[in-house]
Amino acid sequence: MRFQSFDNPAPGSDHAARLEALRQVVRAQDLAAVIVPRADVHQGEYVADADARLAWLTGFTGSAGFAIVCADRAGVFVDGRYRVQVRDQLDLAQFTPVNWPETRPSDWLREALPQGGRVGFDPWLHARREIEGMETALEGSGIGLIALEANPVDAVWPDRPAPPVGAARIHPDELAGETAAAKRGRLADALKAEDQAAALLTLPDSISWLLNIRGSDLPKNPVVQSFAVLSDSGHLALFADGAKFDGALRAHLGPDVTILPPDSLSAALTDLEGPVRLDPASAPEAAFRILEDAGTTIARGPDPAVLPKARKTEAELAGMRAAHHRDGVAMVCLLAWLDRQDPSALTEIDVVRHLEDLRRQAGILDISFDTIMGAGPNGAIVHYRVTEGTNRRLEPGELLLIDSGGQYADGTTDITRTVALGPVRADAVAPFTAVLRGMIALSRARFPKGVAGAHLDALARQFLWAEGLDFDHGTGHGVGAALCVHEGPARISRAGDVALEVGMILSNEPGYYREGAFGIRIENLVAVAPAEAEPGRSLLGFETLTLCPIDRRLIDRDALSRDEIAWLDDYHARVRAALSPDLQGADLDWLAAATRPLA
Repeated sequence: MRFQSFDNPAPGSDHAARLEALRQVVRAQDLAAVIVPRADVHQGEYVADADARLAWLTGFTGSAGFAIVCADRAGVFVDGRYRVQVRDQLDLAQFTPVNWPETRPSDWLREALPQGGRVGFDPWLHARREIEGMETALEGSGIGLIALEANPVDAVWPDRPAPPVGAARIHPDELAGETAAAKRGRLADALKAEDQAAALLTLPDSISWLLNIRGSDLPKNPVVQSFAVLSDSGHLALFADGAKFDGALRAHLGPDVTILPPDSLSAALTDLEGPVRLDPASAPEAAFRILEDAGTTIARGPDPAVLPKARKTEAELAGMRAAHHRDGVAMVCLLAWLDRQDPSALTEIDVVRHLEDLRRQAGILDISFDTIMGAGPNGAIVHYRVTEGTNRRLEPGELLLIDSGGQYADGTTDITRTVALGPVRADAVAPFTAVLRGMIALSRARFPKGVAGAHLDALARQFLWAEGLDFDHGTGHGVGAALCVHEGPARISRAGDVALEVGMILSNEPGYYREGAFGIRIENLVAVAPAEAEPGRSLLGFETLTLCPIDRRLIDRDALSRDEIAWLDDYHARVRAALSPDLQGADLDWLAAATRPLA
């Protein structure tokens, strides 16, 4: 099992030398600049060590962002989640943080290259839609995007790790709720209905879901790194390292799945007959170019597995509920233990390790992401990752933000709780209560079919907005079932344009962050489910999956409405009834106290 490491980022002097080495390659290729994304060929949020080019070059380890390196400047573009973190990790004498998307890369390039110039990019690391958007934004600037045959970072990375070859495993049909053959047939029928001969699948979680397999190529994400071509007959060509598949797994895949070497993909694409479906939002620019050069008709469309994967089966929902039950027990044991300690005797890493031990006892295969354990001002770093260098000792009177999750055989969890360490910090009560009210409002929402996350996002922010406050991340992301903790296409944010459907699982996680002081976030996972409505009308709502108390000490009871108090009391009663049979002694006593009614 692989769990969280606490390594410190590489020293800044290394990054200065790496930056200069990259600039030499850029100059040698007659380029004015080069783009270095935080992406691999699958456009995934999490990347293997071999693909961590942005972190190797700059020292920034966040899960989203990119750099643009010119002769006289190097910008590292990050969104609101990483504004604090990026300043801590970069050598600011070499790299300049850039607020993105407020500053578009095209605007930055226009300023950096006023006379125009050639900007290189690796076409395997950028989706077609991204490149088209940049080309449109650069029109009239004299700046051209140049697809490179080889990645320039790889040319100066002498000890680049080898690609992962993690063993794959069968994901049982009883947990999936549908056989892989049935899934392939269903998706193949959809291709035929669109008069499409084949589809290129580039997202490992889509392929792992489709074939009812799971992998170990990436820490915390149980996917098999691979590409696949699904034909309208239901046959699938899987481009993956054959060493990942033992005899039992090959038998599970069956005769209609052919395993081919990864380096044979380009030739196979050249030989395809169209129309071939490619998703411009996720398929690499290189794949489009290969098919276009071969004269193959391309049918633009979403990855055919994305929506079916997001609509969880009853078996997947049952597995997620079971996983959240076990995870809730681990979280209660953690919080009860924490309340019994002298905070000043603990560090952030101490608490992370104890939580991982508790989740091991609950049966996790891995954590679902690096635990965010932010004490005091570290909690204000939205995606804070504790290292030996940043490890903070807990102090009475501070807040501790705990965002964590587990990968179980039957489900994936993601939960955030913010707790008071000893005496309650008075200036945190109002924003904590506003965050809680937003979380409750979203939990209680009912909405008609066709409503997307963008329509609901304001529900979680309204009480913060009323106080002149806000947070700089989405309110919710999709979550996979025993798959990736971040899953598309549905999300709850101002950009969430995908209609929510029964079976989709999302996070509900409003927050508030006061730089240099504390961070607050409360997160439950919710499943979209039918809701009560008047006869003749169909409405949807949310079933809360997460089972764990919310810190009553930080709540301004007088600020809550009667309905909000009723929701919280009902939620706590459900948590108490569900988890009490699996607890004993001091942990059981703690749960009873933590879930007593507010009313």
